[in-house]
Amino acid sequence: MTKKQTPETITFPIPDTVRTPWFSQCGDLPVTIEYCCGTMYDAVRETARQYPNNVAFDFMGRSTTYRQMLQHIDACARSLRTIGTRAGDRITIAMPNCPQAIYMLYAINRVGAVANMVHPLSAEKEIEEYLNLSHSTTVITLDQFYGKIEAIRKNTELRNVIIARIKDELTRPIRAGYMVTEGRKIERIPRDAPIISWKQFIKLGRSSFPDYKVRRKADDPAVILYSGGTTGKTKGIVLTNLNFNALGEQVKATNPMFKPGDRMLAAMPLFHGFGLGVCIHTMLAHGGRCVLVPRFTAKSYAKLITKYRCNFIAGVPTLYEALLRLKSVERADLSCLKGVFSGGDSLSIELKRKFDRFLYNHNASIQIREGYGTTECVTASCLTPPSQSREGSIGIPFPDTYYKIVEPGTERELPYGEEGEILIAGPSVMKEYMDMPEETAETLRRHGDGLTWVYTGDLGTMDEDGFIYFKGRIKRMIISSGYNIYPAQLENIFDAHEKVHMSCIIGVPDSLRMHRVKAFVMLKEGVPANEQTKKELMAYAAKHIAKYAMPYDIEFRSELPTTLVGKVAYRQLEEEALGEEE
Repeated sequence: MTKKQTPETITFPIPDTVRTPWFSQCGDLPVTIEYCCGTMYDAVRETARQYPNNVAFDFMGRSTTYRQMLQHIDACARSLRTIGTRAGDRITIAMPNCPQAIYMLYAINRVGAVANMVHPLSAEKEIEEYLNLSHSTTVITLDQFYGKIEAIRKNTELRNVIIARIKDELTRPIRAGYMVTEGRKIERIPRDAPIISWKQFIKLGRSSFPDYKVRRKADDPAVILYSGGTTGKTKGIVLTNLNFNALGEQVKATNPMFKPGDRMLAAMPLFHGFGLGVCIHTMLAHGGRCVLVPRFTAKSYAKLITKYRCNFIAGVPTLYEALLRLKSVERADLSCLKGVFSGGDSLSIELKRKFDRFLYNHNASIQIREGYGTTECVTASCLTPPSQSREGSIGIPFPDTYYKIVEPGTERELPYGEEGEILIAGPSVMKEYMDMPEETAETLRRHGDGLTWVYTGDLGTMDEDGFIYFKGRIKRMIISSGYNIYPAQLENIFDAHEKVHMSCIIGVPDSLRMHRVKAFVMLKEGVPANEQTKKELMAYAAKHIAKYAMPYDIEFRSELPTTLVGKVAYRQLEEEALGEEE
C-alpha cells in the first residue's frame, strides 16, 4: 500500500519593507499560510477525497454529495475534450447558480481551459461583447436564454452552444411544480436548432476521450470576470488558479469558526467575484455545503436562511436593508449563524448598527462583518476580524495580503491616518486585464519592495493598528468650487435620519462650481414624500454637512436603481440628472 501524497503547497514570505502592524493586534489570526499550488479542480478533488459522502450542495430540494459532484465534473471534462476543447480555450458560462454551472466550471478548469463568467440576464449586445472580448469557442446557458445566444451567434466565434435545463436537476415532485409555474413560460427551442443539449453533451464523453487530463500550474489563467457596469470601459479580469485557491485559504483562516459541513447560502451570483470565490469555491475547497440559489428576492433569501439553517450568509448593503423591512423574519431564529458578511458597496455605520441589533434580537451571537476588495483581487481582501471591530472600519487585510495608502497615482506612502489611494498586494492579485496591456500596466505596478500592487482607485486611511477605513471611490468624488466631496460620507448622514431608508448622492455638472450635489432618498414606509419632509431633511442635513457640500435638491424615489450585483447604480442617476439639465 502506497503512502497517500499530500498536495504541493506554496508560501509567501513577508517583505521586510511592508508595514505589518495588524499582526500584533489579532493574535487569533495567522500571519502567513500555505496555498495549494495546483488548480481549482485539484483543490476541490482533494476535498472530495476527504469528504466523499458529505453534501457538496443543495439545489431546490435535491442534495449532491462530493463524490457525485466529482463524477459529474469528470464526465463533463471528458465531453469538453470530445467536442475539441483545448488548453487555453475560453468557454463562456452564462448561467445562474445551478448544478450544471458548477460541473462546467470545474470541468473547464480540469481540461486547462478558461471559464468566462457572464450574467445570463445581460442584454444581447452585452453578451455578444463578452463572447467576442474573450474569443469564446463554446457557451453553456439555460434553455430560457437560448434566444439571446441565437440572435448574436453569427457575430461571434462560437462553435458550440450547450443548452441545459433547470428541470433536469429537480426531484420529480418539485419538477412537476416547476413546469406548471416557471417551466411553462420558457419558449420551446426548435428541433433543428444548432445546439447540443446537456444530455447529449454528457453522452458524447461516454465514448471516452483518453487524454482529457491537462496539467496546469497555479499561475495559469482559470477564470475571466468583468469589471462592474458602474465604471466606463468593460474590462475582462483574468484570474488564476492561485488567486482562487489563495482566497479560499485566506477566508478559511480568517473564519476559524468554520467547520466542514457548515452551510453557506450561495445567493451571490457565479459571475461575481464574491459569489464564485467565496460562496462557491471557498466552500467546496474546504468541505462546506453550498445552498445554491438560482434567483432570489429578499423574501426568498430570508426563507432559505431559516429553512436550511445556514451558518454563513453574504450580501450587499441593499439586501440587508431589505431584510430589515420584511415582516416574515420578525420571529425568525438566527442562532445558526456563524458569519454574516457585507461587501460590494459601502455599509453605512447606521445600517450596521440596525442590522447588528436585528441579529441580536433574533438570537444570533454575532455581528455583521464588513469586507472590502476588488474584482482585481477576485473579491474581498480585507475583513473585520471575528473578535474585534472598529466603527467605520472595513477591517484588516487577509494573511499574506498587504495594504498601502499612497498619494493617489504615486508610490509615495502616506502616514497613518492620512487619506490617500488604497493599494493591495498579495496572492489573490489578478494576472492582467484581458488584451489590455496599457490598462494592466496602469493598475498593476511593481514597487521597490518587490511586490506588485493593485491601484484600486479607492480612497481610504489606515490607523496605527492596521485597520483600514474606506472613504470612497476616487471617480465618485464630487468637486464643487474646489472642494472635494465624498458621496459615501453624505450618504451615511442621510441614512442615519429616522425617516430615511436609503440614499444616494451624485454630482450634477455646473458651469460655475463644476458640480452641484444632489441627493436621491428612499423614505421609510409610511413617510410622506412631500415638501414638508424635504424641508425637514434639508434642515437636518444643514446641521451635519458643510455648506459647500450641501445638496441643492432632494429627490424622493420609491426605489433606487441597482446594478446586476445589487449595488446602487449611481451612474444611472447621474445620467438621468444630466439628461434633465440638458
